[in-house]
Amino acid sequence: MKTTLDIPDSLFRLAKATAAQEGRSLKSLVEEALQDKLAADHAGEPEAAWMKGFGGMAHRRRENRRIQKQVDAEFGQIEAEDLA
Repeated sequence: MKTTLDIPDSLFRLAKATAAQEGRSLKSLVEEALQDKLAADHAGEPEAAWMKGFGGMAHRRRENRRIQKQVDAEFGQIEAEDLA
């Protein structure tokens, strides 16, 4: 989903520079930061018993982020190839 956000200039510049240093898009940096914030806010919620057999919620979130980073990296390579 697309949306519009007002971000202070200094925060935007820092985020853009951080994303560039990490070799990734601003979008992926913002997505990860938002996911981390929401995960931390919900960390105190009780975990369903069945989730413990799958390594728990924290493991699942880490694994989802790891997979998403790989997908973003692959799509970044494809996009760069398309520009050539």
